[in-house]
Amino acid sequence: MFHPRRTIRALLLPLLAGLALTALPATTAQAAATLTNGGFESDGAGVATPTGWSEYGDTGASYTESGGHGGSYRLSQYSASAYKVETYQYLSGLTNGNYTLTAWVRSSGGQNSAYMSLKNCGSSEQRTDLPVSTSSWIRIVTSIAVTNNQCTVSFYSDANAGNWINVDDVTFASGSTGLSIKGADISSLAKSEAKGGVYKTSSGTTGDAVTILKNAGMNYARLKVWVNPADGYNDKAHVLAMAKRIKAAGMKLLVDFHYSDSWADPGKQTKPAAWTGHSYSQLKTDVYNHTYDVLSALKAQGTTADMVQIGNEINGGMLWSEGSTDNWSQLAGLINSGYSAAKAVSSATRVALHLANAGDDATVRWWFDNAKTYGIDYDVIGLSYYGYWHGSLAAAQTTLDDVASRYAKPVFIAETAYPFTLAQDDSLENQIDTGGELVTGYPASAAGQLAWMNAVANIVEAVPNGRGLGVFYWEATWTAVTGNGWDPTDATSGNGWENQALFGYDDRALSSMAWFSHR
Repeated sequence: MFHPRRTIRALLLPLLAGLALTALPATTAQAAATLTNGGFESDGAGVATPTGWSEYGDTGASYTESGGHGGSYRLSQYSASAYKVETYQYLSGLTNGNYTLTAWVRSSGGQNSAYMSLKNCGSSEQRTDLPVSTSSWIRIVTSIAVTNNQCTVSFYSDANAGNWINVDDVTFASGSTGLSIKGADISSLAKSEAKGGVYKTSSGTTGDAVTILKNAGMNYARLKVWVNPADGYNDKAHVLAMAKRIKAAGMKLLVDFHYSDSWADPGKQTKPAAWTGHSYSQLKTDVYNHTYDVLSALKAQGTTADMVQIGNEINGGMLWSEGSTDNWSQLAGLINSGYSAAKAVSSATRVALHLANAGDDATVRWWFDNAKTYGIDYDVIGLSYYGYWHGSLAAAQTTLDDVASRYAKPVFIAETAYPFTLAQDDSLENQIDTGGELVTGYPASAAGQLAWMNAVANIVEAVPNGRGLGVFYWEATWTAVTGNGWDPTDATSGNGWENQALFGYDDRALSSMAWFSHR
């Protein structure tokens, strides 16, 4: 597979391209203002340098072969020994403005780095890492501002022996991408601090967790609210106090209404004790009053909620049994009551409906089809996506793309997380604590945690028509602190999540916080 002549040619091309930038006016390269052979169909299989493309580095590791995403062929980078190779296309004569590179990709994982990029475009190089996906194709995007009438489209691997990537159906077109939400749920923070929890910068300086997260690039915080929790936390008063800190840090606020005194999720939607025995009609009033009460208090102190969730992971409905999905008309009445209350406080506040399991398109579609049938009001769709529970990145992408298009609504990942270690820091066994539970290709390390978060962010960024809003990391601050366990009724309950926080067991900010600086 190695051809010395091709290697020399590949080394010359970038040099010649560089000379052309300075020696020739842009008008001489008008023909290269559009991407050529983005589907790698021009040449068939076994072509070392596909039409329109150039190579640099270990060029024997870059070639076309059968098995495309759209057509018959694809670009692959692979070698039985370690390699570094770039397959690129230089475009000139471009009209300045924002451009988006889109590609369908697969990857074995294991590389030191494997990414696509836009560079030499006059602004900072933009990269998107290839997600680990050995069978299903995943669509990724990279966006850049072209300011010098030219740009280089590049696919690069710095790989170990046997690592591979596939690339197909590459497009380069006007438009921009990026995420407006790079958030985290920090509902555990107030109780952690009250029980002695400490948060430090990566260099070890003790500080305010909200500030540390903000400085890492976080721009949106999510807080859950329970009605009358046994431990007194995650109630209205604590949400109000934390909201002041969040807004003072320049972040936006999502309020997550559980309509319960404790955890609400697909397996349990228990009514607050104070609402027990209430009629359906009274429950609608309860939802309205509670929602209005919390949100109007936030507004009154100058910290209006930017988004609210009416319910938490309401796959089976909420306020069981009256609001179960066994009775869609009643569920619709309850949700619309919450929606009306939120809009009565602030018409600009976006109302989200939140389901678990982004990997299950059929269930999400079933749910929102019913929401449409029964006239449920909402603005945004939020989905939980934990890769170790909810299926592949490709499956989650399918769901995000489908529901954004089908319902013409923006979508976001309301919850995701990943372990930075399999060890535990308290006596309670962690939710994810064995290698067999991990997502293939994503180790339990700070680097693996970062890679996972970037992969999730990348599929949200790739949702068509700008409908992918962003991602919330779930419980970034829930470190192991005695007294801050999972059960609000039991002060001795432990934390099964501390290995998925964004602060390590030394209380320092982890390097994985870098995901907050995603484009």
